[in-house]
Parts: sequence; C-alpha cells; structure tokens
Amino acid sequence: MDRPIDTNLSRRRGRNRRLTWLLGIVLVGAAFWGLRSWLAPSASSKDFRLATVERGPIENAVTASGLVTPSFEQQLNAPIATEIKEVLRRSGDRVETGDLILRLDQEFIQLDVEARKSRLDLKQNKIGLLQLELDRDLQELEYDDAIKGLEVASAEAQLSDTRRLEKIGGTTAEEVAQAEVRLKILRLEKKKLENELHYRRSSLAGRRRDVELEARIEEKELREIQRKMGMTEVRAPSPGVITWINQSIGEQVGEGKPLVRLADLRSFHIEASCSDRYADRIELGLPVRVRINDRDLRGEVSSILPAVENNTLAFLVRLEDPADAQLRPNMRLDVSVITDRKEAALRVRRGPAFNGAQRQELFVIRGDRAVKIDVSVGLSNGDFVELLSDNLAPGDRIVISDTEPYEHLDAIQLN
Repeated sequence: MDRPIDTNLSRRRGRNRRLTWLLGIVLVGAAFWGLRSWLAPSASSKDFRLATVERGPIENAVTASGLVTPSFEQQLNAPIATEIKEVLRRSGDRVETGDLILRLDQEFIQLDVEARKSRLDLKQNKIGLLQLELDRDLQELEYDDAIKGLEVASAEAQLSDTRRLEKIGGTTAEEVAQAEVRLKILRLEKKKLENELHYRRSSLAGRRRDVELEARIEEKELREIQRKMGMTEVRAPSPGVITWINQSIGEQVGEGKPLVRLADLRSFHIEASCSDRYADRIELGLPVRVRINDRDLRGEVSSILPAVENNTLAFLVRLEDPADAQLRPNMRLDVSVITDRKEAALRVRRGPAFNGAQRQELFVIRGDRAVKIDVSVGLSNGDFVELLSDNLAPGDRIVISDTEPYEHLDAIQLN
C-alpha cells in the first residue's frame, strides 16, 4: 500500500525542478546571446573613413565652376575699307606695346591723302585770291568815297556862293534851290557809298572766313586720314596676348571690322556658373572663395547675368588680387560663393556619408561599436558640415565614408 511522501523530500524535489528550469533558461539565454553575437555584423575600423568632430568656423557655400578671363580685352578694328596685306602674329602670341601685328593695304588711302592735299592747296590758294579781291574792292570803294566827299564839299561851297549872290540879286531863288537839291543828292550818294563800303568789308571778310573754315575742315580730314594711314600698320596699344586675329591675307575688310582682339594679362576676373536652383541665393557683393592649386583666392560677386541658359546661372567674380601670379587665361577653377558663416560651429569633415539632406542618420564610434544616431545638418561647404545634435561633442569620431550597406543596422561591431 502507498506510503505518505515525506515533506522534506517533496520540498527538495520542487527546489530541484525550479533550479533545473532556471538553469535551462540561463543556458538558453546564453546560447541566444552567443548566437546573436556570432551572427551580429562586424567590421574593421579600417574599412571606414573616420573624422573627428570639432568646433570651428564654417561657411555655407554654393559650389560653382569658374573660368579665368582677362578683366580687359581690347578689339582693334580696321581704320578704313581695305584688304589684309600681311599677318605677322598668331593667336596666343604675347606682344608688347608698339609691336607690329599685321599690315593693311595703303594704296587706296594713299591716293585719298594726295587728293585731299590737292584740295587743301586749292582752298589755301583761294584764300589768297579772296584777300586780293577784298583789298581791291575796298580800295576802289574808299577812292569813290573820297571822290564823293570832294563833290559834297564842292556842292556845299557852290550853295554858299549861290546864296550870297541871291542876296545881291546876282541869281534867282530857283538856282539856290537847285544847288540845295544837288547837295542833298551828293550827300545821299556818299552815304550810299559808305554803306556799300561797310557791306563789302563784312561780306568779303565773311567769304574769306568761309573758305578758311573749309580749308581747316579739309586740313583736319587730311590729318585724320593720315592718322588712319598710320593705323594700317596695326600695332599693340599695350602689353597682352592675342586671343583672336584675322589671318586671311587678301581678304577685303570694311571700315570698323574687327582685326585683332588683345587681352591684358595684368588683371583677371572669374566667369562663374552654377545651377539655377541657387538663383535666389546668389547676390551682388557676396564673398567668394576661389580654389587654385590648394590655395584660396578671395573675391566677391560683382555682376549677375540676367538670363538663365540651360538651367545655369552665370555671374562674374571680382578678385581681391586680380594679378595673382598663378592665374592663367581659360584656367578652370572651383568657386564657392559664401552665403552664410558661423565662427564656432560643431563641424566635421565632409564625406560620402552626407547625402545633402537636412536630417539624416550617421554612425558615431562608441567604444568598440559604431552606433547609429539621428542628426540635423546645418551649414555646409566643400570641406566641412555643421552638425546640430545633442548626442555629439567635440572629440567624437564619426564614420564619414559610405555606409549604405549598413543602413538597416542600429550598430556595427568593430573588430
């Protein structure tokens, strides 16, 4: 028959079962943890590019491409309608002031110069003839005026004698009246001569001034055409480099047509362009940083072209040192337009991990793991990115290389 189970034995058995279950749970947990650790992704820190968080100045910049161009480019035009006779230089040649670049045909302009000289000689000869004519006419009028003056004096004396004779009955009143009329006529004729003399002096002098003016005009035109004849030898007005030249010997060129373009290499500016999505951020006067051979040149936006072509905004950059020795025509450079700046921002070196979003997830090194954190991105440029996060501090190291294969993980075990 059954015996009652001892109470102590029953307690021992219950305690053993609980210990067995507890040990099993511990063993299962340990196995799960070990399996998880064994299956957890890991990588070497050498597989990542790391950067240290620091405090320092940062500028928000719009990246653009730039082309170095001379600040001043002079165009030399044909002074007359002629043809190209000789080309002595080529595009790209450096020239100094006075260097001969090309020659134009002088035959036609030489004929014009000779014709103008002949016309000028005729004008000057006409001036001499007019002076002789003026002197002759004035002399004749002066003689006529003097003769008329004598006739007036004679008529005055005759009138006086006639009046005296009338008093003694030696003549009649009609003769006195006739003498008075004759005197009035002579006086009027003398006034007429004096008026004619004044008119001739003015008119003949005016005719001479007209011819002299025509001669001066002809002389100026002659000097101008002689100057243009000298310009048929096209010379460099200042030091520079030929950027374009018409090399077609024998080609007819019209007056004012371009012959040579000469760039002054003592001063440069930058022709820059960027995407039109930054059009609202590019403003006149914004500071600009131009990278040239690991150096930065400073400048500012001096002009913005109004038209947008092919989704591209173009603008000009005036450099603080436009005569920098490393600048060369047509050199392509990276341009950064500074739209904002902070002096003590939490920043880190830019890398592929930054995708341009204002909020993104990055991996920060915590011990032997890279832990994903959520951060906001502030100002950025080609060198640095501003980090806006309470989970970061100066000295933290961040993975800045591409982490797309690990984007589904919250942490990466580092070996």
